[in-house]
Amino acid sequence: MSEIDVAAELARFTRKPCFGEKWNGRFLFAIAIYASLIVIGTLSVPSRFWDGIAARPILAIGVLALWRFGWWSTHVTRALIYGRIVFPRLRAAAVREWANGRRPARLHFMAITFRERPSTTRACIGSIIAEVRATGLPATIWLGSGEAADEPPVAAIIESEAADLDIALIVARQRAPGKRYAIGTALRAIQGGKLAPDDLVFFMDGDSVLMPELLERTTSLFLADPDLQALTTDEDGVVHGPRWMWSWLSMRFAQRRVAMQSHSLSYRLLTLTGRLSIIRARHALHPDFIEIVEEDHLDHWLWGRFRFLSGDDKSTLYYMLRAGAKMIYVPDALVVTIEQVKGSGYDRMVQNLRRWSGNMLRNGARAVALGPRRAGLFIWWCLVDQRLAMWTTLAAPALVISGAAVTTPWFMVGYATWILATRLMQSCVLWLYSREADPVYPPLLYFNQVVNAVVKVMCMLRLSKQRWTNRGDQRAGFERGLADRLRQIAAGYIVGVAVTALMLMVIVLADRATRPTIYTAFSLLARL
Repeated sequence: MSEIDVAAELARFTRKPCFGEKWNGRFLFAIAIYASLIVIGTLSVPSRFWDGIAARPILAIGVLALWRFGWWSTHVTRALIYGRIVFPRLRAAAVREWANGRRPARLHFMAITFRERPSTTRACIGSIIAEVRATGLPATIWLGSGEAADEPPVAAIIESEAADLDIALIVARQRAPGKRYAIGTALRAIQGGKLAPDDLVFFMDGDSVLMPELLERTTSLFLADPDLQALTTDEDGVVHGPRWMWSWLSMRFAQRRVAMQSHSLSYRLLTLTGRLSIIRARHALHPDFIEIVEEDHLDHWLWGRFRFLSGDDKSTLYYMLRAGAKMIYVPDALVVTIEQVKGSGYDRMVQNLRRWSGNMLRNGARAVALGPRRAGLFIWWCLVDQRLAMWTTLAAPALVISGAAVTTPWFMVGYATWILATRLMQSCVLWLYSREADPVYPPLLYFNQVVNAVVKVMCMLRLSKQRWTNRGDQRAGFERGLADRLRQIAAGYIVGVAVTALMLMVIVLADRATRPTIYTAFSLLARL
């Protein structure tokens, strides 16, 4: 993607689309198609579908749906309360502080870069310069570089575009591979700057671009609330790759907006994204904070002790939860990331889900162990639910398959109609939180949920297996020795037992609560 392309794509985020642009004819036509399919599916299912034979699996699916959609509705309700009532009050207080002339003494940007394209680097550093110019705030860019070639382009941009501004560049080149060591090296360099405890440290990646007014909208919140220790912002993306991946990421960003605002109502978060987060120096430069970023690890009963390759945002979040720190999400401050997708879009999606799910699973158990008092009751239950959701997501399709086997194939048609109707309902909410009303959300939403659940189950006992294609295709935990093979066999066996237990439970529910026997199994196979 050329520099001109990047600039043009970023310009889209500087304004909100008008009503006609968002809710266009293509979108309305797709909604009409969805509605027609729902009506056809509902009318096609014969009346015997609802009789006593199918009642048991339908009831089981209904109970799961009531649980999942009840929990989802809770998030939506909380997001509306935060976005419409709580955050406007926070914003009003911040605006007053800014209008009264209060400003941070100096801003510190810790930007981590590794073999970024010149156009991406120019967009990232240029956005910092533009925001510093707009606010008049002095700033230091602490560049965590992966190699010497990353440094001259940044220095050249600052020299040519910010010669009249108070912007200093300090390079901290990492001595060990991996983003975690780059962050640790940069933070240790910042320690030498003798920051005050309330100074602000910006954590950002080299492919992140600040949108206009971000500095004013974020720093003013810290000025208005001395107890606020960290925040993260809204996020969107420019994707250089398959069009459907743009739609998929757009959908995930919409889901993120709902979840983040729901979490923020508890003044806690479940992630401090590395794309852009701001943390007070008292935490960001604490030795324990730096150590957990650099050397975070897990002692696993099967895999022993292993370091975390990615997921630095989960490590920082765990530290902040443990410290009982107040954190919020800022919905009116936007950072845009530039995603370069090489090769298969599906492979990249699965790799991303595997990395994100692995980070969640590696961090989840210890975060749950903090307890509801330290983490907050709602956030604590969110952590628990993350570990349950992968099973409940897979239980419904399993119920449908077994239900169709023991009752009627029309069960599949009824379930497909149910999926389309419910995902269309969810998409109507997500469209309100997205920049564009993309008509492919309903099928993508279900596809993402199922694939993500499968990936989580596969990662559940393979937490040491890590791969990160974004930074030189780093890998960890892929040894080929005998001990590793035995562990792989043990992990596969345990996951197999768990999946078998899930299927047996599903068979019981689908087959009118008959306890499974050899005869039950052969009967089910015969019906298949």
